[in-house]
Amino acid sequence: MNVMNTPVRDRRTLTLALLSLLQFLIAIDVTVVNVAVPTIGAHFHAGPGTLSWVVTGYTLVGGGLLLLGGRLTDLLGRRRMFLLGAGIFALASLAAGLAPNLEALVAARFAQGAGEALASPAAMSLIALLYPGPEERARALGIWGAISASGLVVGVLLSGAIVQLLDWRWIFGINVPVVAVVLLATPALVRPDGPRRGDGPLDLPGAALLTTGPLLLVFGVLRHSVPAALAGCVLLGALVAVERRAKSPLVPLSFFAHRTRMVANAATVPLSAGLSTTFFLATLYLQNVLELTPLQAGLAYLPFCAALLAAVVTVGRIVRALGTAYASVAGLLLTAAGLGLLARLPDRGSLWVDVLPGMVAVAAGMGIGLIALQNAALSGVTDTDAGTASGVQRSVDQLGGSLGLAVLVGGAFGGTTQVGDFRAAFAWAAGVVLVAAVGVLLALRKKYRKK
Repeated sequence: MNVMNTPVRDRRTLTLALLSLLQFLIAIDVTVVNVAVPTIGAHFHAGPGTLSWVVTGYTLVGGGLLLLGGRLTDLLGRRRMFLLGAGIFALASLAAGLAPNLEALVAARFAQGAGEALASPAAMSLIALLYPGPEERARALGIWGAISASGLVVGVLLSGAIVQLLDWRWIFGINVPVVAVVLLATPALVRPDGPRRGDGPLDLPGAALLTTGPLLLVFGVLRHSVPAALAGCVLLGALVAVERRAKSPLVPLSFFAHRTRMVANAATVPLSAGLSTTFFLATLYLQNVLELTPLQAGLAYLPFCAALLAAVVTVGRIVRALGTAYASVAGLLLTAAGLGLLARLPDRGSLWVDVLPGMVAVAAGMGIGLIALQNAALSGVTDTDAGTASGVQRSVDQLGGSLGLAVLVGGAFGGTTQVGDFRAAFAWAAGVVLVAAVGVLLALRKKYRKK
């Protein structure tokens, strides 16, 4: 059967399922790594600060290159970039599973981020163009998010079982067969790309600055190196100057003149930081403080994943009822409340009383808030800038999560895992998410009241 000859509606559904499959894979990789972090740390004799590179290395490189990936998507074609990114991700996953030391593992995670940076904006822009209406796009993104959240469930369960029953290296091997399915199915479901849309120069200096700046900043924070942190800030400042003068910038500065996109992307940063902090610190607390086994820690995430799934399944209706702005504010406030509950963790707490209520609130808030903000960040996109808009949104999501995690972990932890450090990190995370909620409400309130 020729899939291209199927009705448009059915083909759109199949294409959405395929694009969601790769996001499912990425979600698995995030949770698999987080639950396995204590075991990997014990294997390589690494502390919390050094170990966080296993998580943040992937998201920093991915976030830094996502804008370049979005630009390449618009210039070279969405299907081409989706296939290339998926292939790189699979090879890097294989390298991570075979890593002989922590340095090699982090390098493989960097390569995974590069693959995701090509594939993710291509997938997201395809969804935006397949579903151009705000309501149907919110519904499609909700399905995409639901499948991604399913990956979180599979990831935590697989991680606990694999680490305890087999070996942590196998957590990366599961990526390879899933990507093989994606690579085989894409040519049948996604139409071929048209001719290249332009031959303008790529902004490689901008991409280099956007990647090395955050890497240096995180390195400085985690190693408490003021010169490195300052150098990272200088590079990020230089990025603005380079983008002003570039003939073909990663993102034209005029792109940020769109008020809704600007506010949505800005609010995504603290929200993603809150989720990354919750995953990383909650896993350490469960295993190092409550002394749960990896399998028990994985099972402990089931209520979290159930709440996230419920939120992303219903977010389309929430957006229709409240509007994009108020839905995002509701998600931010719920996330801040969950982080506030986690900031009260006792020295010897209870999973059901002290940990799960906060985790469930963070999950529900994230499911509502992030998808509402994604919808806002893609407002008004066209065929010429859908990849750029998707790359910007994914970039701030990735960089916000990794930078936030690095700052909170680097600032709160001094090489140990004292419970007071957990409380401080969660309290700071709750504060920044609450500030973001207030900012969105003030910036968009009047606009959406008119609607």
